[in-house]
Amino acid sequence: MTHRLTVSDVVADVCASHADVIFGLMGNGNAFFISSLTSRGMRYISARHEAGTIAMADAYHRASGKVAVATVTYGAGFTNSLTALTEAAKARIPMVVVVGDAPAAGPRPWDIDQVMVARGLGVQTLTVAADNAARTTEEAWTIARQERRPVVVALPYDISSLAAVEQQPVRARPAGKVLHPDSLDVRRIASLLNQAERPLIIAGRGAVLSNARAALLELGDRLGALYATSVMARNFFGSPWDLGIAGGFARPQAVDIMRQADAVLVVGAGLNLFQTRYGSLFAPGTTVIQIDEQPAATCDQVTDFVQADAAAFAWQLAAAVPSATDGGWRAKHPKLLAGPVGLDQVAAESAPDGRLNPHAVARLLDSVLPAERTIVQDGGHFCGWMPMYCQVPDPQGLMMVGTAFQTIGLGLPAAVGAAAARPDRTTVLISGDGGALMALADLETAVREIASGVMVVFNDAAYGAEIHQYAVRGLDDAAMQIEEVDFSAVARAMGAQGTKMRSLADIAALREWQAAGARGLFVLDVAISQSVVADYMRESMEPVLAADQALAMQESASQETALAEAAAPA
Repeated sequence: MTHRLTVSDVVADVCASHADVIFGLMGNGNAFFISSLTSRGMRYISARHEAGTIAMADAYHRASGKVAVATVTYGAGFTNSLTALTEAAKARIPMVVVVGDAPAAGPRPWDIDQVMVARGLGVQTLTVAADNAARTTEEAWTIARQERRPVVVALPYDISSLAAVEQQPVRARPAGKVLHPDSLDVRRIASLLNQAERPLIIAGRGAVLSNARAALLELGDRLGALYATSVMARNFFGSPWDLGIAGGFARPQAVDIMRQADAVLVVGAGLNLFQTRYGSLFAPGTTVIQIDEQPAATCDQVTDFVQADAAAFAWQLAAAVPSATDGGWRAKHPKLLAGPVGLDQVAAESAPDGRLNPHAVARLLDSVLPAERTIVQDGGHFCGWMPMYCQVPDPQGLMMVGTAFQTIGLGLPAAVGAAAARPDRTTVLISGDGGALMALADLETAVREIASGVMVVFNDAAYGAEIHQYAVRGLDDAAMQIEEVDFSAVARAMGAQGTKMRSLADIAALREWQAAGARGLFVLDVAISQSVVADYMRESMEPVLAADQALAMQESASQETALAEAAAPA
């Protein structure tokens, strides 16, 4: 029987020419598309919840740099994916999402306007027809790659299995705009840096993508500057002068040094709340220069902004500044040559409540886990512990899937995507108990697909962020508490290995798993204390609590005045 080429086949042909793995969950709207890919032997990783398909594709890109493809069905399948799709859009993760859609002939009672929904997330939809399926799908891949954003390819239900007709020719899309440095901008920024006594260079994902490392190292050497990075550029510099992650996930000793900078050059980093430590990283009066491909500054603390390619601008800047004759700011910090600051302090094993101190746990994990690792972090209060203490091989070795949209629960499927991208590394998922419960459907996927991985659950039996932001303000914490779950026991029921960790000595089970070959998934459920507050969160809450206290004192004074007036004789 001769196979009839369908519209789904055409879309699948284009996707298969760009990718070697697809993340999906089958339904009526994408069944023909998925079948077309799997029947030719393309690797297919099935999620157990639609949000997982997008999170997998997201992490796959972060770990490999490749544009990934995900697929879900129409209606409820599409709406189930929206949180992860929004995260990808806000984090500017390129991917193509093939989605079943309402029939071209008209919507059915259960259909929704998916194009409108996607537009509300900032995601473009391209809808295929029988004669333009190849051109439309190619255009989606080009947009995703050039503009670094997710694009939806909508496959109407009533044409997905139709025979493909002669296809319209594929249109060549103009290359992306090249942002050439302006000589006036170069001279202006060079002058600002030359005047600085304590220059700091912060690199972000944009610097990584632009391959700006060599240029920024040259610039830093000339200035005698210190370095720092965003989470997505961790270990970018590979220099002893690198203070580590800037902002909320930095060690306190490194933050103290960063706050002394009188000029900060931020290259390819968005300066979000985490990166600026909720606005407290830069001292008043600091010159903050942002170089980015975005059209305008992304933080109100920026004093000077230049739209430019990171590497091109950095090279010209390096050529425009003279070399510091006295060693610059580095001469004031010779101890950095001996190793990262803040790692010499010993953390107590347990908090006063008897549960483990997350500082001590993170330090221990850094020494136990394999050096060739990909650390995947879910969102939550716990998310600062591992970046503060754990090393990674390169910027692709640490990712935080969820922070752009401030969501939790994407960690488990993200770990699957990272493992698919880098099977040569041990995948390490860091999750909280709240996020792990949200993503539990894809624990089975992780057990099935991750060849060598460790899932660490920082389990405080609570929604920790809410405890430290709202319970401290007097709100009732009943809804913030979680009945403690033993995730290692749940995982063992699904075929993984694991243990509950109540003391640092319990790490022995993880060591034994590694010694036996480190195959499959090992779940380490760590009983951490609710009483240990992350530095970034404590600092962010200080002005809020001070304002609450001032308001309470004002209200108390007003009540006393009113009572006194009421008691006064007429």
